[in-house]
Amino acid sequence: MPGKVDVVIIGSGTAGLSALGQVRKRTDNFVIINDGPYGTTCARVGCMPSKMLIEAADVFHKRLLYKEMGFRLSGTVEVDGKAVLERVRKLRDKLVKDTNRATIRLEQHKNIPGRARILAPDLVEVNGKQIKTGAMIIATGSTPIVPEQWKKFGDRIVTNSTLFEMQNLPETMAAVGLGSIGLEISQALSRLGVKITGFDALNTVGGITDPEVAEAAIEIIGEEFPIHLESRVTLEEGTSGRVLVRSDDIEVQVDKVLVAVGRKPNTEGLALENLGVPLNSMGIPEFNQHTMQVGDLPVFIAGDVNMRAQFLAEAADDGHIAGYNSVKDDVYAFCRRTPIGVVFTHPNIAAVGERYSSLDQSGVVMGSMDYRVQTRAMTAMRNRGLLRVYADKSSGKLLGAEMAVPDGEHIAHLVSWAIQRELTVFETMELNFYHPVMEEGLRSALRRAARKVAKRESAPEVPLC
Repeated sequence: MPGKVDVVIIGSGTAGLSALGQVRKRTDNFVIINDGPYGTTCARVGCMPSKMLIEAADVFHKRLLYKEMGFRLSGTVEVDGKAVLERVRKLRDKLVKDTNRATIRLEQHKNIPGRARILAPDLVEVNGKQIKTGAMIIATGSTPIVPEQWKKFGDRIVTNSTLFEMQNLPETMAAVGLGSIGLEISQALSRLGVKITGFDALNTVGGITDPEVAEAAIEIIGEEFPIHLESRVTLEEGTSGRVLVRSDDIEVQVDKVLVAVGRKPNTEGLALENLGVPLNSMGIPEFNQHTMQVGDLPVFIAGDVNMRAQFLAEAADDGHIAGYNSVKDDVYAFCRRTPIGVVFTHPNIAAVGERYSSLDQSGVVMGSMDYRVQTRAMTAMRNRGLLRVYADKSSGKLLGAEMAVPDGEHIAHLVSWAIQRELTVFETMELNFYHPVMEEGLRSALRRAARKVAKRESAPEVPLC
């Protein structure tokens, strides 16, 4: 184990590996320390295994369209839950193996399994040995929150960290928390035949803040499984080994309870207090999101552990910035990309740029598109959902959007790019929209917002040479 290095990276998830990519371009004198299993949250228990489950559920769900499309199904199609989960784990394990290559190829003294403890901003202890460092990157990730009183139910409580290890699908399940994780998994399991009941303490789902979009999403997804909002849930022992879930006048007995009420930073044993700077209510030091630096220390905090934005793309950018600055004499500030978040339900739920809840309503115009009348969506029998775009009232500058629409994952990217390039609704409409595509719904929403802009431009949508 080296006694002194240029950079210590604590954590080998998405942010840590991204930081490693920058660090090793500029120095060979580094170590990466990792406690627990290697492989990113995305690959092991997050984005990818959940999408594998969703894809299986969607294939099975499409059978419901056969009659309307003119197909006759002879016989029956059944879900083999064991086989579904085996496929998920098989693909998951391949992705984890791929992400681990960056650390496996490192020399042994550069890749240290163990729990790091910070002794000072330039001193780390691991496995009883101390390492002096010129800079430190904290990228330890996050873990699901499970209320302490619920842990007594053992493996009847599952989170996204344990769900994919189930050997078979349960007959019944409750989902407590209908943010992105809870909502995605609940809809997928419901489509695979699991009797799901969903609960959330909020009056929305999937993180939507626009009340009209939330109403549309709740109506559509609520047709597939019951959703109970503004609910306070308690768990008790039920009959025949099941869990009794109570909320107001609702009671259900289930085999498993999916707990998706949030995540907490992985800081146990890290001793962040030894950095000598104040910690916030979550035990995290204040940092600059454009440099990832903690105060004026040679310390950088990246990825889910900083609780800024728990998405893979943001964690990767955090790691890139932290890794770059950790080996530079001067600390550089980086512009952050336009925020984007996607929930892979059907319809897709997405939010881009400024959220409805953060808007100054007096200075904003909005344009909507109801996908019940969107032509391409009608051909696919997916014509449900609502898109809302937000623009500056005086200039028409595009500010953000929230949506629950088919192929929203793609539409959200278009809006994100337009916002990052600081386009107005008029300039965005000058860009090409083919026909017939789902993206035409975005143009319709932009047109409706443009009509409300105070200084409306008279130029045609086709750009002038």
